[in-house]
Amino acid sequence: MRFVLKRLALFVIALLGLSVVIFAALRILPGDVASVMAGVNSPPERVAQLREQLGLNRPLIAQYFDWMGALIHGDFGTSILTGRSVTSLVGSRAAITFPLIILGMLIALVIGLPLGCAAVLARSERVRSVFHVLAIIGGAIPALWGGLLLILLFGRGVGLIGIFPSQGFPLDGWGAPGSAMLSLILPALSVGVIVGATIMRYTRSALDDLAGSGYIDMARSCGMTRTQAVLHVGLRLATPQLVSVIGLTFASMITGVMVIENLFALPGIGNGLVTDVGNRDLIAVQSELFLLAAFFLLIGLVVDLLHRVLDPRLKTAATITEVTA
Repeated sequence: MRFVLKRLALFVIALLGLSVVIFAALRILPGDVASVMAGVNSPPERVAQLREQLGLNRPLIAQYFDWMGALIHGDFGTSILTGRSVTSLVGSRAAITFPLIILGMLIALVIGLPLGCAAVLARSERVRSVFHVLAIIGGAIPALWGGLLLILLFGRGVGLIGIFPSQGFPLDGWGAPGSAMLSLILPALSVGVIVGATIMRYTRSALDDLAGSGYIDMARSCGMTRTQAVLHVGLRLATPQLVSVIGLTFASMITGVMVIENLFALPGIGNGLVTDVGNRDLIAVQSELFLLAAFFLLIGLVVDLLHRVLDPRLKTAATITEVTA
């Protein structure tokens, strides 16, 4: 409980620090939403009037505390340009982005874990080299280029094998689950293959280190085959390390998803964030960035807690430290 409370306290402190950084960074950028709303050739008096109406001429510290006070009450503010609630705006976008990230990670796990294990279990050095080359090639493909290749191969209307939609999302959203899922297949493959190559490389490295260890020798002396020892013992011992890699790649997938959403014209958080930044809609941008930052930190918190559960040595070390103290 002490460990969990300490991690939660660090999580809250990090969120507060990031909120200050996000708020300050957006105020440093040139231009604001009043200039966008007034137009390019508007007189300075019109821009000043809009700034006063929108509250942009108030002290920055007051604007920050107003924003944070609203966040504490679950209110992410109102978009200055559209007049829509940022909460509903982000909610509709997150209903596309987060299923895309989850589907991409499932594809990455299906690719990375089995191929990483197969690369270790392969007895032929030539086969192991093939797996190594596949991991390098898969990790080196940019998400944008990979997405374009998938469109040219499988995009409906433009690809050689037109199976999946290559642009947009159904107007009914998840009210038409089949169409919605089909529209996410190619984007998810674009990020999933790249992340899967990363997971494959780390799985291979982690199991390679354990394949010649005493743990595997002990398991084989108990009657297990090499394959059984690696999969049942080695994979379990490598789980804490793999959890760290999967957690970091899962959090970092949001960067690749931003590019992919623009390529496939998906109205998700990444696509909307680019539009809001261009329009200088600071209320929407700072709330969206805060949510993404919270997502990164939450993944880190979950990984820390999973490490504590999966690796008994951490509990033992903590107990010894407490007793010594």
